Amino acid sequence: MINPPRVAFLTDTYHEVNGVALTSRQLQQCARRRGYPFLCVYGGAGDKREQFDSVKHVQLNRGPLAFNLDKGLRHDPVLWRYMGDLRAAIRAFKADIIHITSPGDVGEMGAVLAYQLKIPLVISWHTNFHEFGARRLDRMLSWLPDSVRNPICQASERHILNAMIRFYKIGRILFAPNDELIAMLEQRTGLPTFLMKRGIDANLYSPAKRTAHDGIFRLGYVGRITPEKSVRFLVDLERALLGLGLRSFRFLVVGDGSERDWLARNLKTADLPGVLRGEALAEAYANMDLFVFPSKTDTFGNVILEAMASGAPCVVTDQGGPKFIVDDGITGFSASTDAAFVRRVAEMMMSPELHAMMSAAARRQACRASWDAVFDDIYAAYDYALHGLGETAVLPT
Repeated sequence: MINPPRVAFLTDTYHEVNGVALTSRQLQQCARRRGYPFLCVYGGAGDKREQFDSVKHVQLNRGPLAFNLDKGLRHDPVLWRYMGDLRAAIRAFKADIIHITSPGDVGEMGAVLAYQLKIPLVISWHTNFHEFGARRLDRMLSWLPDSVRNPICQASERHILNAMIRFYKIGRILFAPNDELIAMLEQRTGLPTFLMKRGIDANLYSPAKRTAHDGIFRLGYVGRITPEKSVRFLVDLERALLGLGLRSFRFLVVGDGSERDWLARNLKTADLPGVLRGEALAEAYANMDLFVFPSKTDTFGNVILEAMASGAPCVVTDQGGPKFIVDDGITGFSASTDAAFVRRVAEMMMSPELHAMMSAAARRQACRASWDAVFDDIYAAYDYALHGLGETAVLPT
């Protein structure tokens, strides 16, 4: 790109261990490699202003009033105290476009500044907050009968989704990580919505990192260990596999969250090392023979690509984004029911030939997922936002 736009990228999560943070870090790295002007703004512990080649970093200190939305994911209700400083930074940077990742503490500031400074606003959809909220509420109200609890949770999910749609309507264009969400956002907002995939570092995540050679079949999970990820199903899966007479297996559950202690108490054959990063995480992936991901709320699933790059086929549900990554019957399976999920896992465990074939296919598919290709698609959409539309959207009252 001869004259790349000057992008102010404001993300609500950057240092944390999740797909949005990973994507944010990768985008700024791509911009730096190519020499594209890029202002990266995020929250963290302490104020920082750093310049790395063409990329400027602005970290806003989340203070004592910040609270956890989830383990390691914080929100500061008074981060707005930086509004003047951030306005000045975006003006000095001469941003052509502002890109935010969600309606969090940093994203809300970006939305207001885009309106005030009359800069086109791009919003990417990463998380189905409406589904997350409904599932957590369902767990909290588990003491109520289904006839009372279900309507409450359904109403909560509708209200959260409607609020999200109102927010996303203020964008000029939108990004979404899978085709279902693209269709939903275009229908609900009337805005052009572009596919925003994810890439993979196939050198970091590789079967060559494997260190386990003890003949035990390892079923792996990586991610937040929280209710919306349906992680309690792993206990049901273990019981079902034992009931089928399968014995030589263990679970390797990497991550942290509110359900971790429950899993530690209820899984009979499991290692739960907590959060891993870098080479330790790559080694854990490579030691997994099969990646099991029971979540029904993920919009993409970076962990699926990481597992596949490491040579682990995947069994996922047929709800959410992971089913768009797994080539059903080739690199893993997409299961429509819990029983089908169990059946597919058992099938993989009992057929070394099928497992070897899918392991190789998973690695090949993941190696084709390039962050540079993702970056090119995003900048093509930026160009559309700048030159393919008229007036900037107006903030709702």
